[in-house]
Amino acid sequence: MLHGAVTCSGSVSLSGRRNHSSFYRYDHISLPFHSESSIAFYSTGRLSPSLCCSHSSWKPGGWILSRSPVIKRESSDVFEVKATSVPDDADESDAAAVAKSKMAETLVLGLLFGVWYLFNIYFNIYNKQVLEVFPNPVTLTAVQLAVGTTIIFLTWALNLHKWPNISRTQLVAILPLAVMHTLGNFSTNMSLGKVSVSFTHTIKAMEPFFTVILSTMFLGEIPTAWVMSSLVPIVGGVILASLTEVSFNWPGFWSAMASNLANQSRNVLSKKVMVQKEEPLDNITLFSIITIMSFFLFTPVALLVEGVKFTPSYLQSAGLNLKHVYIRSLLASICFHAYQQVAYMILQRVSPVTHSVGNCVKRVVVIVSSIFFFRTPVSFINSIGTGIALAGVFLYSQVKRIKPKTA
Repeated sequence: MLHGAVTCSGSVSLSGRRNHSSFYRYDHISLPFHSESSIAFYSTGRLSPSLCCSHSSWKPGGWILSRSPVIKRESSDVFEVKATSVPDDADESDAAAVAKSKMAETLVLGLLFGVWYLFNIYFNIYNKQVLEVFPNPVTLTAVQLAVGTTIIFLTWALNLHKWPNISRTQLVAILPLAVMHTLGNFSTNMSLGKVSVSFTHTIKAMEPFFTVILSTMFLGEIPTAWVMSSLVPIVGGVILASLTEVSFNWPGFWSAMASNLANQSRNVLSKKVMVQKEEPLDNITLFSIITIMSFFLFTPVALLVEGVKFTPSYLQSAGLNLKHVYIRSLLASICFHAYQQVAYMILQRVSPVTHSVGNCVKRVVVIVSSIFFFRTPVSFINSIGTGIALAGVFLYSQVKRIKPKTA
């Protein structure tokens, strides 16, 4: 019986990444085999130094090549093993897929912001047109809540959004939110019926002022010096704009201020009274429940305060165009519900700070578009005041992310 050894020497070049390679050498690897021959191995390619050899009288089982080799016979006893090079583009394809996904997400988010602004613009335009000929904000608010409730039930019935699984405890917790939501919408309609759209939204720029006060009173959140300083241009700008507003009147001013108070109270209460032990509701479901509860809360009040004034007979007796009032009221109601729902959809995708900045830009877009559409006379001082107030809102949204230093 003959005993021999396989003696391997050579070099293998390995590279794991581009522009980076490692060079390994191996010498004098001896393996016993039953033959008088010797086998020399040479490896080339970007592979691990695992080799598979075969000989007529030797069949080791532990050597496995990770890639398919191309074997070239040089002589009767010498083989050259060359590994085929396979391009490794998995990482590149994954990176391309991630980039495409991010681009698609950015496009969807941009589309949502555009739809949010567009619905808000048309809501204010249609709403103002109706209030100019039908100055009944209580009835109009009830109509908008009724249309929103109808849309919500349709989305649930058509399985566009799942039916909510809500408990009695959660309904009790949401009730104060619905009350504030109702008062905020009614106050906004009241203000839009009394003053110009641009002035209403200039006053509503004071929302951060009420947020800071209510959060301090009910949540114990002490504002930073940066937050307090950002309120100065907001308040100063609103005062400057109010002093030079052509359509200024106190009912319209205080209605817009009441809207600020109600809407920010709703936001603060949502942090304070929402039940944490129950399964949390997503933003769209929460908005839907609030809208339905607001409708059932406010409709009896509207009937008691203004009576039934949205019937064809009443509108005709008042000399109004039925088609004009009904179509614009319906469009305003649809836009009202749609822009709020899209706002909640955006809030699920971005941070509160980004959403606040988007809301600030939305207010600018609404003010500018309403001035051009209704040809609202605006003085130079009025525009300066509005600009200062909106700049303060933007500053507030930025400094909110600055956390106070802890001792």
